[in-house]
Formats: sequence, structure tokens, C-alpha cells
Amino acid sequence: MSIPKPSGSATPIRGQRAAEIAQSIEAAIAAGRLAPGDKLPAVRALAARLGVSPATVNAAYRALRGRALVAAAGRRGTAVRGRPALRTALAPAVPAGALDLATGNPDPALLAPLRRALSRIDPTPHLYTEDHELPALRRLAERDFAADGIPAEHLAVVSGALDGIERVLEAHLRPGDRVAVEDPGFSSVLDLVAALGLEGVPVALDDRGILPDALAGALARNVRALIVTPRAQNPTGAAFDPARAAALRRTLRAHPQLLVVEDDHAGAVAGAPACTLWERRGRERWAVVRSTSKTHGPDLRLALLAGDPVTIGRVAGRQRMGFRWVSHLLQRLVADLEADPESRRRLRRAARAYGERRSALVAALAQRGIEAHGRSGLNVWIPVPEEVAAVQRLLDAGYAVGAGERFRIESAPAIRITVSRLPVAAVPALADAIAACLRPDRGSAAA
Repeated sequence: MSIPKPSGSATPIRGQRAAEIAQSIEAAIAAGRLAPGDKLPAVRALAARLGVSPATVNAAYRALRGRALVAAAGRRGTAVRGRPALRTALAPAVPAGALDLATGNPDPALLAPLRRALSRIDPTPHLYTEDHELPALRRLAERDFAADGIPAEHLAVVSGALDGIERVLEAHLRPGDRVAVEDPGFSSVLDLVAALGLEGVPVALDDRGILPDALAGALARNVRALIVTPRAQNPTGAAFDPARAAALRRTLRAHPQLLVVEDDHAGAVAGAPACTLWERRGRERWAVVRSTSKTHGPDLRLALLAGDPVTIGRVAGRQRMGFRWVSHLLQRLVADLEADPESRRRLRRAARAYGERRSALVAALAQRGIEAHGRSGLNVWIPVPEEVAAVQRLLDAGYAVGAGERFRIESAPAIRITVSRLPVAAVPALADAIAACLRPDRGSAAA
């Protein structure tokens, strides 16, 4: 039996079982016979036409929501979801000869050399029945979290910050739920939220992180979770200070069941102290994830996840049904680097170097009358009137930078410059190029 689309064209929806009905709708979406925004028939109407129970149609629609193919629209029924282009796919290619200020990598020269650490690793095999978290790594993680006022009695080891965020969201949310996200925010987080079938609700921010009033506005829209970066925010470099963190905690107190996920991805090289939103009383569901990607290298796919017992329990339980644990060899390597005094000194040197590069660029742009943001982390965010033109002009001048489009939802146009490999001596020439790009009629010389 065929059910007509609202537009009048015929869209076949067939089946007697929920799986068959869902499959026919999925095939229609894949073939383009159902487009983003098209409404599906009301549950009872479709059940009557197919001669099945409303519960069967409900189950089919629920399966489609779980695959992020449709979304519930309240009294308006169920509609086909749009398929947003991956923001991460918009990352720029860096042509030969251009200075790479676009790809967001840490400086390899500031990462710990692994040869010595690898030589110290105990090669004893670990078996299925052993602890999934290396005790030495757990002790180090507990120490570092505790130093920043974050309890780590409940801890999981995950394969990077994004893996941790994904597992926490899947532990509590379902497709169609709303999640408050930073705007501008990390493109991979925005992609992840969309891929899970969740609705991102933008929250504006300034140099001190998300704004309390903007957060209150998002909370009024019945969001189920908040994903926030306490420092080294990507792309703006925003970082909480104690006053902003306290204001945000006050805003959150009226929503004790909200899931709060802190993405502290840069950790020790962020260039700003940790300020958490966690509070001992009143926060039922929370998680803080810290990655090794910026500190020890992106190829060390490991992050430490602290959280409430239910969240960590669900994450660990799902891990046991999948890949089971993060490699003990990898855990031993990270534990060695975290415990090694020379490695810790190297992290402090890296934080200072990133801070000097970032501050030098922000100051040089300010001298030229150009607004820029970069309070912490590896990036500087520069508002521009038109992104594509700015990116192309800087590329013509020999600098590859990132367009802000992939980081933005409602916020204004900007470009992102990753300063991790920017020599301080090269900052004046770069600032002149940016000034010439944005204000060609005023020249490039500093006042």
C-alpha cells in the first residue's frame, strides 16, 4: 500500500512489521522520494492504512529516530531529518609552500620524544581477565583531577576526548534530545552531536567562556545536556576564570538533572588554570574528559574520563561489550610520560611557548586595530566581514588559515589561526598580512 507525500507525489510505505515499515521509509529517504523536512503520516493514520497496530508504527518511527533519519516535531508529528554536511570535511587543505596555521596540530618539537619512554615500558602481556585500567595511570589521573578540585573516584580510560564525549552522551541521551553547545564551537563536537541524532542548541561565549545569560536561554529550551570547554576552547581560546565558573554554577543549580560534560582536551598545555563546573552537591550527572592529544601527541589515542558513578558505570559497561579496554601498552606509555619529571617539565615549556605565540599575535593585531581572541590554548579567533575572501587573501600571502564556517552556528564570521607552530619572529609579518587583508585602505603598519 502506498501513502502519498504531503506534496502529492507517491511515497511507498509498506510492511506489516515494524522493521519492514522502517526499511521502506529508509529506502524512500535514500532514493530521495522523502526529502528533509517531509512529514511522515500520523501514527494512527498509517496504522489504519497498513492494517497494523499503532504500536507497530510507533516502533518503526522509534527505530528511524534511533538511526537519526527522522525527528519528532511535537504536535507537528514526525519529519525527515536534514543531513548536514560534516563540518570536519570543511577543514582546509594546506598547499605546498604555505605556512600551516590551519590544521590545529600541536608543535611536534614540543611533544615528548617517545623512544626513551618506550624503552622503559614493561612488555609483560596483559590478558582478558586483568583490570582494564592500569593502576599506575589511575593513580596519576586521580592526583591530577584532585589537584583541580575534581573527584576521580569513578574513572574510565577512553580512546580520546571525542570518544569519551560520545560514550557519555550515548549513556544518557536519545535521538531528538537537545544539547547545549558552544557557538562558535569545536567542529568535531558539532558533527558528533548531529551524528547521534541530537539537536544542538547554540550558547554564545566571550573570552571567559559561555555566557550565563546565554546558558539560561538554552536551559529554557529544555536541553538535556551541556558540552562545554573550560579552557583552550576551540576555536576562540576562551577560558573560564573563577568568577565566570561560579556564575555558571549558579545558573546550573536550578537544573540538577542536566548532564554536564567538560571537554578539557588541552589539559596541562592549555595555558590557563582549570576551573570546573562540578559541585559536590546538586549535580547528579557529570563528566570531565582530559585527552593526551595536545600534551603527548595526537597518535596517543587516550583520554581519562572522570564522572558520577552512574555515568562512568554505563560507559565502562558499554566498553565491555565492545572493544573492552584501551591497550595496556598505550596506558603504560602515557603513565610513564605523566610520571617522568622531564616530561612534566616539557609540558610546562610547551604551555609557555604556546602562550607566547598566542599572546604575541593577539598583541600585534591589537596594535593594528584588529580584534582578536586567544586567552588560552593553541588558537586565535579573528572576526572578519567575509571568511572566504579573508582565507584566500591570506593564502595568496603564504598563510593557510581556517575559515570559521565549520565552527559556527549563529555566531558571526571569523577565521581561526592555529599558533602552535608560529614562530614569534614571524608574528609581525603575519599581523601585517592580516591587516592588509582586512583593512587594505589603511595600510599595514602599526600605529
